[in-house]
Amino acid sequence: MICRIPLLISLNCICGTFVNVAQTSYQAEENHNITLEWMFTTTTDTSPNSLYIFCQLITDHTAPVLFELHEGVEVPESRDQQFAGRVQWDKDVLRDGRLRLHVSSLRTEDSGQYLCEVMTNSGVNSSDCRLNVCAARDQPEPERPNTDTPERPNTASRGRIGLYCGLGLTAAVVVVVFVSYLFIHCQSDESSGGFTLSYSSA
Repeated sequence: MICRIPLLISLNCICGTFVNVAQTSYQAEENHNITLEWMFTTTTDTSPNSLYIFCQLITDHTAPVLFELHEGVEVPESRDQQFAGRVQWDKDVLRDGRLRLHVSSLRTEDSGQYLCEVMTNSGVNSSDCRLNVCAARDQPEPERPNTDTPERPNTASRGRIGLYCGLGLTAAVVVVVFVSYLFIHCQSDESSGGFTLSYSSA
């Protein structure tokens, strides 16, 4: 009997509740969503009905409650107004020793240290992670206005217009010269008596 006491103590330490975070630090942008995750040890006699989970945000001045689970039942009325309507959790993975909290529409004041305490039949433990929510980026620069207008054509359009005008003027000059040449030639034929056909007989 005396020999079994150290063994029982050792087993109790090994089977005690251990809580860890999926990652120690999160970075997100304002108005985006994020999933915070904790993992805790479970045993064969661990059931959702025996779980007590309490999560809160720790800041320099406040400690608003993010999530509370009592005997496997969520207690939404304990949630701070800061997180009202913005927190969802996955019930399916709770039995596997995972707590996933989905926080939507992030705000900059959501930044801070998130502490989660888990109590099971085997004991109680806690772990925390850091979330930093930065302000939303400035609105993207508006597209450059189209300056290719009749009032103010851009440089490329001005070049094309000049080219077309030059080609048009050249064609007009060619036509005028050709018509003038025909006109002068016809006048000279008429003054000389027109066309003369000559032939000789054998």
